[in-house]
Amino acid sequence: MERIHNSGTERNGGYSAKHYMKFWLPSLIGVLLFLVPVSFDGKVTIGLGILADSLQGAISDYIPGFMTVVLVVSALGSLLVRTPAFNVVKRQSVLAMLFDVAPFWIVLRVIGALFALSTLFEVGPELIWSPITGQVMLYDLIPVLMVWFLFACLFMPLLLEFGLMDFIGTMVRKVMVPLFTLPGRSSIDALASWMGSGTVGVLLTTQQYESGYYTKREAAVVATNFSIASIAFSLVIARFLNIDGMFVQFYFTVVVTGIVAAVICPRIPPLSRKKETYYGPVGKQIEEEVPKGVSDFKWGVQKAVEKADQVTSFRGVAKRGVVNVLDIWFALIPLVMAIGTFALIIAEFTPVFTYLSYPFVPILELLRIPEAQAAAPAMIVGFADMFLPAVIGSSIESELTRFVIGVLSLTQLIYMSEIGVLLVKSKIPISILELFIVFLQRTIISLPIAALMAHLLFF
Repeated sequence: MERIHNSGTERNGGYSAKHYMKFWLPSLIGVLLFLVPVSFDGKVTIGLGILADSLQGAISDYIPGFMTVVLVVSALGSLLVRTPAFNVVKRQSVLAMLFDVAPFWIVLRVIGALFALSTLFEVGPELIWSPITGQVMLYDLIPVLMVWFLFACLFMPLLLEFGLMDFIGTMVRKVMVPLFTLPGRSSIDALASWMGSGTVGVLLTTQQYESGYYTKREAAVVATNFSIASIAFSLVIARFLNIDGMFVQFYFTVVVTGIVAAVICPRIPPLSRKKETYYGPVGKQIEEEVPKGVSDFKWGVQKAVEKADQVTSFRGVAKRGVVNVLDIWFALIPLVMAIGTFALIIAEFTPVFTYLSYPFVPILELLRIPEAQAAAPAMIVGFADMFLPAVIGSSIESELTRFVIGVLSLTQLIYMSEIGVLLVKSKIPISILELFIVFLQRTIISLPIAALMAHLLFF
């Protein structure tokens, strides 16, 4: 195995220049890929986004078919591995991880594969493969997830394993702890979401939790409050609602509203009742407290270099990245197809969300939001998919109402077609009911702030 030798060994109890380079060089590349906004092809994105968009553009015609094959293999593999003839698979750790799953997840994988086949070949009930249900998932969402997760899983170790999280966590903990009751490293999750994708932020959070850097409460808080929509997606929503001429004011409102919700939600149930215990198999691995007499910067650098020095093989890091990609493709995306399509079917073909939205009508009227009856479903339908409120809002005449709907769609954060499935599949202890409660809490907190800002801007 390729080894990373510690030539230029520790001198006088400290670290050599080569040790420091092992921290800052991979971390710098990670920052450039995940956290630095760049303008590309007429939109603001990140280096990772350029890679993802370029690959998606090059192979877009083939992704739906390819991912349908992946979903079918996932379902068949999960069924076959339960038979005695395939016990050999269980002795292969990677194959066991991919296919040896509980019956509940097998059922969802089979449903996801059937939904994908129905959509690809346009067979079966039209409500499954229609342009507003299955086709949204297979042709719009899954291609984005496929390429984003590919590059995110391959390059995420640059953020996680070479000390950047340890350095930033030490530097900003004095802000994150009192304001959001979170460790400093959670700021990286938020930045990765903000500049790139909310799903990348959730993926970061789950890996940090399973590595012993977040407690159960902290992981649940970060995942439900910091997996914010990217600037690029926010601009898409603004354009779709025809309010992109006020994008600066619009995004400022999103940021303010999101911060207020992130301050309040962690302090109330169900998030406040989550246990302050770490993931059992690994235990606590975090240490951001700074000893007396040592500066934050010096201690942060020391912890970062110590973390980077634990990496003994680039090949091992790359192998773990590939395994993570396969796990996402075979384990997560089938659930996205199954649950996401089902959620869209409920949203588009049943009155469930309309009924659930009735309590919001008097609230919207109290806040003097025009067309309250038409806008109410947009307050609740975002739990199925983040883009659905914008679809409802696009037909509303009042620009003020469209503004409020746009802000809500970006600050509710939790939607089952993507983020919700990620969290349910992860080891973070949070249920679908708790996700819905947090979704409602964020909606109730965000709505009056968005309405106030809208009335000030449209006065």
